[in-house]
Amino acid sequence: MRGQEAVKRAIVIAAAGGHNILMLGPPGTGKTMMAKALAGVLPSLTPEEAIEITRIWSAAGQLQPGTSLVTTRPVRTPHHTASTAAIVGGGAIPRPGEISLAHRGVLFLDELPEFERDVLESLRQPLEDHVVTIARAHASVKFPASFMLVAAMNPTPKGDMPVGEVGKRAMERYMDRLSGPLLDRIDIHVEAPAVPFATLSAAAGSRQGMSSSHMRDQVERARRTQIVRQGPLTNNARLSGKQLDTLATMSSESTAMLGHAMTELGLSARAYDKIRRVSRTIADLEGRDGETSPIQTHHVAEAIGYRLLDRK
Repeated sequence: MRGQEAVKRAIVIAAAGGHNILMLGPPGTGKTMMAKALAGVLPSLTPEEAIEITRIWSAAGQLQPGTSLVTTRPVRTPHHTASTAAIVGGGAIPRPGEISLAHRGVLFLDELPEFERDVLESLRQPLEDHVVTIARAHASVKFPASFMLVAAMNPTPKGDMPVGEVGKRAMERYMDRLSGPLLDRIDIHVEAPAVPFATLSAAAGSRQGMSSSHMRDQVERARRTQIVRQGPLTNNARLSGKQLDTLATMSSESTAMLGHAMTELGLSARAYDKIRRVSRTIADLEGRDGETSPIQTHHVAEAIGYRLLDRK
């Protein structure tokens, strides 16, 4: 992928901590390509994870003939016309939906505002609890739904960047299709601008930037640090507020910076914890393998920068 180094950096952070991410930019900037490639920089499945995924896919009738075990992280890409039952699960006899089929993998929602409002709102509880409960008259069934939400969207319905007051109003109306509570549950918002012609046309020998192998190495190192600190099943995105108080302690300068941002940008209490979780991941990426590094002001500043869409 040529260019988009800022987006690649955000993807590394998202993959390292298991954070949800939203990419915003005009068509043709590589958002879909990067989203589908994200699974390739995630760590390999553990045997326990592979068994979990295989059980879900088997229950949904999704295993290919001759396949006894799912060995790669799933990437599910439902169309924006998909129903709530298709995304969350349902039926007279409850079956797993896309969010469960994406368990331990990636759920990619392209053109996020084009999904029906009730479909998007149905994601709020699974994003918080990592399970989905489907209630029927005779029974209630729980399916695992611990997935990374990766979303992409254009700034306006036409796809172009807004120009003038008319364009800004069109962008605001388009953004209003996404509720604040849903955006609160997405840890990282990042802009994917148009790639300059000079970058696209650069000769092979002069191309620079992060490769997928380098990105994967960073992610795996940060994940090992998290395993040492908090065990194999709790990545940074799943740290509770109480755990953050002990595992993501900040200096007085970092705390003051975060407090100022909360006031000036009008961030919610949920965004406060999101910033602390992302800051913890950024510090893990910067630290040594297996060692917990303290959270510094530049870690917090970068994490605040990823709260693009929930500001005043």
